Amino acid sequence: MCLAVPARIVELEGDMAVVDAMGNRWNAKTTLLPEAKLGDLVLIHAGFAISLVDEEEAKKTWQLLAEIAEFDETPNKVSG
Repeated sequence: MCLAVPARIVELEGDMAVVDAMGNRWNAKTTLLPEAKLGDLVLIHAGFAISLVDEEEAKKTWQLLAEIAEFDETPNKVSG
């Protein structure tokens, strides 16, 4: 399964960006989103920024990802 993740552009040179999501940083291309600028929140999929993201929506997604990680660390998990 593929997942698009919101991340903030923390470095930008040409169409090459370094993005940050929840303290994790990686490289991403902004070729598909030429209007993206330093500090913007973008949705990253397969190494490309594919859309601009609202701060509140990004925070909601980050919260859900944190809850999933927390659940994954829980012993004797039961899901339903």
